[in-house]
Amino acid sequence: MSSLFPTYQRLDIHVKEANGTHLTDEKNQTYLDFISGIAVCNVGHRHPEVQKAVEEQLNKVWHVSNLFHQSIQEEVASLLVANSSGDAVFFCNSGAEANEAAIKLARKHTKKHKIITFTKSFHGRTFATMTATGQAKIHEGFGPLVNEFVYLPYNDVESLEAEMDDTVAAIMTEVVQGEGGVVPGTESFLTTIQKLCQEYGALFIVDEVQTGIGRTGKPFAYQHFNLSPDIITAAKGLGSGMPVGAMIGKAFLTESFGPGSHGTTFGGNPIALASAKATLQIIFNKQFLEEVNAKSVTFNNRLAEMLESYSVVKEVRGKGFMIGIECGEYQAQLITEMREKGLLVLGAGPHVIRLLPPLTVSNEELAEALNIMKQVFQELKVTI
Repeated sequence: MSSLFPTYQRLDIHVKEANGTHLTDEKNQTYLDFISGIAVCNVGHRHPEVQKAVEEQLNKVWHVSNLFHQSIQEEVASLLVANSSGDAVFFCNSGAEANEAAIKLARKHTKKHKIITFTKSFHGRTFATMTATGQAKIHEGFGPLVNEFVYLPYNDVESLEAEMDDTVAAIMTEVVQGEGGVVPGTESFLTTIQKLCQEYGALFIVDEVQTGIGRTGKPFAYQHFNLSPDIITAAKGLGSGMPVGAMIGKAFLTESFGPGSHGTTFGGNPIALASAKATLQIIFNKQFLEEVNAKSVTFNNRLAEMLESYSVVKEVRGKGFMIGIECGEYQAQLITEMREKGLLVLGAGPHVIRLLPPLTVSNEELAEALNIMKQVFQELKVTI
């Protein structure tokens, strides 16, 4: 009997080693990893520059708490500010904590409580972020949730305009819904959110926990739409596997998060931030992101072309290397068969296969993935 709570449905894979775009299990089976720790290992597993930075930090200091100045916090914050619409950063340990901080800051700054989020969203599993998540299955069994959250249909401008008024503290959204099925926001929807927030004195919060740190081909996904959110949250890809999150906000918000207003024991830990600094120096590089864009456009086009003849595929969608294949009731079967052929992918909701390769994936590895998927879909076509 396991000593762990059974909170996860784990794959029957015992990982022994990880490097680059590959995982190896205890049976020495090697897999092409298009999960990337759920959009975490954006520069691949154990990138040598990131590993070197962590090893160097291990020989300096591990933890002193936020009672002390730590230069690495300023260095990583400067990288995030320079590549976003924000001016100040609060470091924490996860995406849920970053979103929790954003919700607290929005209520404290505006002195209002109502927050609009969207159905099929996902923002975390703390009480406030679970409440912000517009999925009943995340709420079930936990009793009364946090008051004054409203869920509206995603990409529905009309319902948003009808709900908005001057009692709203913030509108919180993903640019591409991840757990909700890899659903990109439309430009009209996202720009309407920004316009309404400005008009009614609400804060515009963009949850970039999954879409941020180069995943869509820009530092943050909102930058595809010329938006300027008040608060941006980041985590997954920020530390290449080290636990780190960040809430990035505009300068006018700093007065509302002064000493004693919020805190964390481990947030901004120097080991985690050594990993984050090295990761950002790789990803927030113009040439690197240009290569991500070029590879992802080519791969997405080839994938859509390859799958267009299969009736089980309803749509191929996403942005950059955040890709969804909507395939209805065959999702679980296809994921299993891809895994058996050496390609690791995951689901997004009950009907969508999600592909999240490392941004460092090679063209040869992308071709290998396409070949495996082609085999799996061909075999499915024969059996249905």
